[in-house]
Amino acid sequence: MLSAAAIVAAAVVTLGNAAAVGAALPHQTIVWGSCSGTTLDNAGAQCGTLQVPLDHANPGGAKLTLALSRLTHKASSPYQGVMMVAPNMLGGTGYEQAALGQQLPGADGYDWVGFARRGLAPSVPALSCEPNYQDFNRPPYKPTAPAFEVDWLNRVQGYADACGQAQPDLLQHMKTTDVAADMEDIRQALGVSQLSLYGQSYGTYVGEVYSTLHPLTVQRMVLDSPINPDEVWYRAANFDQNPGLERNFLLWFDYLAANDGTYHLGATRAAIQQVWADQIAKVTAHPANGLIGPSEFADTFLVTPYFQATWPLFAGIFARYVASGDATEIQATYSQFFQHGNDNVFATLLAQTCTDAPWPSDWAKWRADTVASDAQAPDTTWGNTWANAPCRVWPARAGNPVPVLGFAVRSVLVLENSLDAVTPLSGALTVRQRYPHSALATVNGAITNGVVPGTNVCVNTVLGNYLSSGTLPTRKAGNVSDTECAA
Repeated sequence: MLSAAAIVAAAVVTLGNAAAVGAALPHQTIVWGSCSGTTLDNAGAQCGTLQVPLDHANPGGAKLTLALSRLTHKASSPYQGVMMVAPNMLGGTGYEQAALGQQLPGADGYDWVGFARRGLAPSVPALSCEPNYQDFNRPPYKPTAPAFEVDWLNRVQGYADACGQAQPDLLQHMKTTDVAADMEDIRQALGVSQLSLYGQSYGTYVGEVYSTLHPLTVQRMVLDSPINPDEVWYRAANFDQNPGLERNFLLWFDYLAANDGTYHLGATRAAIQQVWADQIAKVTAHPANGLIGPSEFADTFLVTPYFQATWPLFAGIFARYVASGDATEIQATYSQFFQHGNDNVFATLLAQTCTDAPWPSDWAKWRADTVASDAQAPDTTWGNTWANAPCRVWPARAGNPVPVLGFAVRSVLVLENSLDAVTPLSGALTVRQRYPHSALATVNGAITNGVVPGTNVCVNTVLGNYLSSGTLPTRKAGNVSDTECAA
């Protein structure tokens, strides 16, 4: 970890460089029109486009076209300025996130602006490497036989190679710093001197980087389930997540056991674990419907550690499959959640995480770290490793991560669910330290990745006060949560 002095020095140098580049960028105007054929249209939003440089160091060169959306403030509310949503690449969100202006307390006074980050449709060009990479009947994630490990190493090498062939120029300019520069172009095109930011999950890292590079343009900022800037991305996207995902998966098993009268799968966690192991063995020997092997089976139900609201849905699917052996529902759910036949979100996610910071190139290190993690998280580790493994051989050079430090950012609200596995509470505490003018609100016992939108009165009161007036919870001494809400 860098010393505080080194972080400050690096940040000052970076800020100076960013200002020099930004001064050369041309100002453009966004022409807003209808959002025909989208949910944004139903929300009364406007849509538009903005051309930005492919390479912000060469503003006169090739251009990309970003797709933007805007939901303007309500006339009945005092105007608070622009709230830009930092795109959350984990879910592919961004373009339609202007609709948050109708979902969050205290949001009516802002013009909410969302955009599809570079590489993600409907921005142009959209990155796609191998559309059917998330196909059916793939090798098992856990290499219980040497051939499975070889198969996966070949698969990830093939995917990385395909990405390098698909959009070689774009791939060199997909870092979070590129997205932050796009956001600065959007700010200039909107004609505002300051804006507020909202980021959730992986989108918080975009907010962290933007606010470090352009602190004086940030009025307010909400970081919901923040990424630990010290861990991007080899640990943050891999090994930091595995123990929490395993814990939350077993909490779902507890839910199944507590509702045995509905699902009839067993009345204890141990009983559910045995049912799960039996089903994994079954689809390993004979893929269900000829398509659902252990990898697809695990992927489908490992949505549950991310989002607690999905527990009843997947409980019903799991129970019906165990009772009938018919995997039609699993097949449809897997296709929907993992965008079978469309790898745009996955490719764009990797293009950013693989190049924000260097990844180890030695497979022996990956394997040793994975084996160690698997001992603690046997249901979640190997799938996570293979999802990120293309970064080991990614065909674009990685940069050095921005040393995030928010000493010049005047107001930040940090939100965190205490049992969030994707962005653990330790990361939120690190972010709180980096932003001296911040306050952290924690929801104790909640597991979902992303605190809002929701119906938690305590959370909505904190968020509503902040968005409407800039009022933060009183900051406490020490590295602790400043206010706590019950799940």
